[in-house]
Amino acid sequence: MTENPYLSYAESFKKITESGKSLPYGNIAPLQKVIHENDAPTALIMSPHPDDECIMGGLPLRLMREAGFRIVNVAVTLGSNMDRRKERLCELQRACDWIGFELQQMGEEGLEKVTVNSRQTSPENWTLMTRHLVEVIEKWNPTAIFFPNSHDWNKTHLGVHMLTLDALKETDNFFPFLIETEYWGQMPKPNLLVESTTREVADLLAALSHHEGELKRNPFHLRMPSWMQDNVRRGAEVIGGQGGKAPDFDFATLYRVSRWREPNIVPAWEGGRMLPCSDNSSQALFSEQS
Repeated sequence: MTENPYLSYAESFKKITESGKSLPYGNIAPLQKVIHENDAPTALIMSPHPDDECIMGGLPLRLMREAGFRIVNVAVTLGSNMDRRKERLCELQRACDWIGFELQQMGEEGLEKVTVNSRQTSPENWTLMTRHLVEVIEKWNPTAIFFPNSHDWNKTHLGVHMLTLDALKETDNFFPFLIETEYWGQMPKPNLLVESTTREVADLLAALSHHEGELKRNPFHLRMPSWMQDNVRRGAEVIGGQGGKAPDFDFATLYRVSRWREPNIVPAWEGGRMLPCSDNSSQALFSEQS
């Protein structure tokens, strides 16, 4: 009987993942830094935990490199393990410095109990956290804000979603692009599929590798390329329409882009869009919008 031709194909994935276990955690030659103009637009990444800035960083990385955006990672929390917070902050600083993102801390050890339940049971503390985030938003005056979607499962991810919206409600005459992200839970209606080159994926993984403590607990960096490949599968249908032809992307990330029109969130465009590497990300997403 002829051997299944897909056996070696499946085995190759296992071999690649196993070989990745010998790759370094950080200690990688630095990249050439992107030089920003004085009036460069800014995008904020509302990161529930250190490492989220790399996982969902496909579009932020392209905006930085293609359009000269300043990408500022807002470290909303430093994780729930108090004994690891200083270490996680150091890892985060190294990751951001390596990839070229700026870092905005929320106090020395991040915010506490950023969950939907805390919003209901500790309204005074939630108000203080909201005001702190408003100050950060007003400081940077971003063109776009990346934050987790409302179905992203993890309690802190869901909390950061609500905290971001509550902070926006406290701002005046500020109408940024809102770019929802996903990792733990899929968005019901994403409207953007962003391609990443192999080099960009490698750079995101290299930055992510600085989060050594988390990766030794769960080596999700070794499976991130497969996740980005699966985004192409899913994006072909939910962005391109059921039965549509899949784009010729190897790696991609899904997002939902909206506009903040207080007190409402409105889609940035009708239908879905796919952003290949051949297009300038800023021009494709923002130049036609009012």
